[in-house]
Amino acid sequence: YYSQPRGFFTPPPKWKTRRCSPVVPASDRKPRKSPTSDADFFHVIHKIPSGNSPYCRAKQVQLVEKDLSKAISLFWAAINSGDRVDSALKDMAVVMKQLNRSDEAIEAIKSFRHLCPPESQDSIENILVELFKQSGRIDEEIEMLQVKLKRVEDGIAFGGKRTKTARSQGKRVIITVEKEYSRLLGNLAWAYMQRKDFKSAEEHYRKALTYEIDKNKQCNLAMCLIQMNRLAEAKFLLQVVKGDGSSQNSNSPPMDESHVKSYERACEMLAELES
Repeated sequence: YYSQPRGFFTPPPKWKTRRCSPVVPASDRKPRKSPTSDADFFHVIHKIPSGNSPYCRAKQVQLVEKDLSKAISLFWAAINSGDRVDSALKDMAVVMKQLNRSDEAIEAIKSFRHLCPPESQDSIENILVELFKQSGRIDEEIEMLQVKLKRVEDGIAFGGKRTKTARSQGKRVIITVEKEYSRLLGNLAWAYMQRKDFKSAEEHYRKALTYEIDKNKQCNLAMCLIQMNRLAEAKFLLQVVKGDGSSQNSNSPPMDESHVKSYERACEMLAELES
């Protein structure tokens, strides 16, 4: 029978005791340095990729130095060296658009978009539509929009999925097929208005509004009706947009600043013809 002796037990000499570091009060502790370097913070703040590749250098010149002409030259260098060709091509086209060099941007995209992966083609086409619009190449804009609409109708847009994730004003948003279809119809309707084909514009605006109630499209439709001298219909539609009296639509979203200009322009057109 063995009993544990009472009191403290002294360990044999072969046992090693650990020395504990003295506890330092939190107020006296030195802050640890983050492994992230100043250079990394610089790229995060300015939202540019890190590195010294032609594309990274082009983004720095574009966003930090704000030398757009020099940035275009560097984007060309990135494309020619095969450095993130799809991003370089799209960014270069956007910069060219800022400098009113839309025709040059269109030719660049047409020449090099075959080097870009399939998943980037949709965003490239969206840029093309904006370039066609800025340069007044309405027929090409309409043709591109019709191609994109056909993809939605055939169920092959969004890779066959019902939604896709995109960025809008720095935020991630979910876009449904129906919302995209309505957007494309509205853009096509606007292109028809620029071509003075108001009947086709009306048709596409009305179709777009069956998928999504949108104040801007309603105002543009009102302008379209005014152009066809259908003033009573236009006036009623503008009352719906504003939400006056019995014409108020409780299911319709409120008008915000993005729609005010279209509404005011339509009202001005109506007032000019009624006076």
